[in-house]
Amino acid sequence: MSGLGERWLTAAYRGDAWLCALRPLEALYRLAVRRRAAAYALGRKPVWQAPVPVIVVGNVTLGGTGKSPLVAWLARHLAERGWSPGILSRGYGGHSERYPLLLDAHTPVTACGDEPRMLADQTGLPVVVDPDRPRGARRLLEAGCDILISDDGLQHLALRRDLELVVVDGRRGLGNGRCLPAGPLREPPSRLDQVDAVVINGTPAFDPPSGAHSMVLEPAAWRRLGDGRRFPLSPLPFEGEVHAIAGIGHPPRFFATLAALCVEATPHAFADHHRYTAEDLAFGDDRPLVMTAKDAVKCRGLAPDESWVLEVEASPDAAFRAWLAQRLDTLSSSYPTPGEARAAN
Repeated sequence: MSGLGERWLTAAYRGDAWLCALRPLEALYRLAVRRRAAAYALGRKPVWQAPVPVIVVGNVTLGGTGKSPLVAWLARHLAERGWSPGILSRGYGGHSERYPLLLDAHTPVTACGDEPRMLADQTGLPVVVDPDRPRGARRLLEAGCDILISDDGLQHLALRRDLELVVVDGRRGLGNGRCLPAGPLREPPSRLDQVDAVVINGTPAFDPPSGAHSMVLEPAAWRRLGDGRRFPLSPLPFEGEVHAIAGIGHPPRFFATLAALCVEATPHAFADHHRYTAEDLAFGDDRPLVMTAKDAVKCRGLAPDESWVLEVEASPDAAFRAWLAQRLDTLSSSYPTPGEARAAN
């Protein structure tokens, strides 16, 4: 998002009065959203159903909410329970000459996008990028997956889903409650009444929907960019004040996390999915550089080897874990075995 876009997004979450002028356009946007949803619901547009469970993790708002850490947690959680999960992504910011694109250790971030590259590195599980979600899902089935996680797939209605999880930033909430372009919402607030679970990231500064779950993002370790070696959070593996970069949906969250860890940082916020250059990382001194895991996949070969990555992990509340376990038990009894699923594909 450009600098102008970032200023608009800040105004939308803040509820600036001048956005009222955009409400006629918001009405047209809402109409388009309703018509599109109806087209899929009534069969005017095709919906493909996978022969395995599909879990969507998405947003109703623009800007970062902590969705990707929850996707990584969910993928690892499913693997620990005996499933063979795969992650499906649109691959925003990447461009490949062929789709579906099944990531391997050498897939460049320019081809797959930063979030898929990060999720593949963090989980070690199959990740497929494809603008055509049903086609990408079929590729994950070929890879042996028996449950699929559609990252940021809430609005991709061509793929039928069994569970819809929506992540909402606790501090920013739904902003002014308006849809684009008069507010930050991709869909009306009533969409939250239709999903299976709402997960609030952090302490909510608004009245959350009834039955909403909570999660926190917990710093887990420092990772040296050059060799990937991990270090504990304390003592800090570097000394003195640092430069901190964040090209994520909501950079202030990262800078606040650093402050909580007693890291003295000069913040440098970039647009979400920013493509870094060496000039972006040249600050004219020898202070250490720290960054998010999402930034790190784009800064390899650009940033000094002694740069540091703060790894964070999602930690959902106990109620969400219990709810998820119950729903997974139901799903496991509703679908064929993995071998039968692949044969039916």
